[in-house]
Amino acid sequence: MSKLSLNDGLPFKADLSVKPDVLAFFDEPTNTFTYVIKDPGSKACAVVDSVMEIDYAAGRLSLHGADRIIDYIRAQDLDLQWIIETHVHADHLSAAPYIQEKLGGKIGIGAEITTVQNTFGKIFNEGSEFCRDGSQFDRLFEDGDEYFVGELRCHALHTPGHTPACMTHIMGDAAFVGDTLFMPDGGSARADFPGGDARILYHSIQRILSLPDELRLFMCHDYMPNGRNVEYESSVKQEREHNIHVHQGVSESDFVAMREKRDATLGMPRLILPSLQVNMRAGHLPPADTNDVVYLKLPLNLL
Repeated sequence: MSKLSLNDGLPFKADLSVKPDVLAFFDEPTNTFTYVIKDPGSKACAVVDSVMEIDYAAGRLSLHGADRIIDYIRAQDLDLQWIIETHVHADHLSAAPYIQEKLGGKIGIGAEITTVQNTFGKIFNEGSEFCRDGSQFDRLFEDGDEYFVGELRCHALHTPGHTPACMTHIMGDAAFVGDTLFMPDGGSARADFPGGDARILYHSIQRILSLPDELRLFMCHDYMPNGRNVEYESSVKQEREHNIHVHQGVSESDFVAMREKRDATLGMPRLILPSLQVNMRAGHLPPADTNDVVYLKLPLNLL
């Protein structure tokens, strides 16, 4: 198990000769992509960044998007082996436990989930029943960890800055970058959440941009700048040459100044409070109250 700092380079070599099939599912209300990644040599597959819908005003959850993914995996007779979270999302709720219940597979996230759990466990004043050791997940990935989807060799690359637990997952010639990067005309993720850091984010992005030019990069979100159609796939070369926030030639100090100035103008995501409470539990809901009803908390004047 490799535990490298961000300055230690890459703990593995990407294999561009293996080209997994990647299918994107778009959740329009949260601008989120969920991916089904199939091993080209078998029926094994993985799901990255699933979505559970919430009508916040009505207090109602639904799983229509997850059901579409489940139906697709069943129709293709695939074997779901991994359900990956690139990080603890602040803008949508995870459907990972629901998908696992229907299809199996292991739920995985970066090992720094414990930092996120400790931070937001305090913010939401969670009691002793809320474990802060990441045990809600089946696998906690360290930097450089290797795992397999069938015969497809996969690697986890620690890319914090947006959150401490952010990981980029590299599967053959495809990499799933979470919120660390957006399409070139979208720039980069914000770094002002508790535990975020613009300087660390810059170095994480440089790790991604040091990967081979041809590596396909798949985004977790797209906000369609300037009214263009939705897009979700870029490449290391495209990001290095054209990303509006961090293209080649942008210095660390310039990026940090831009990111911090920009973040100061941004409001909190609409679903941050329900999302964090659910996602730090691997997509599970908090325990029901004494009346058998589940409640989410609304802390005031904290974020």
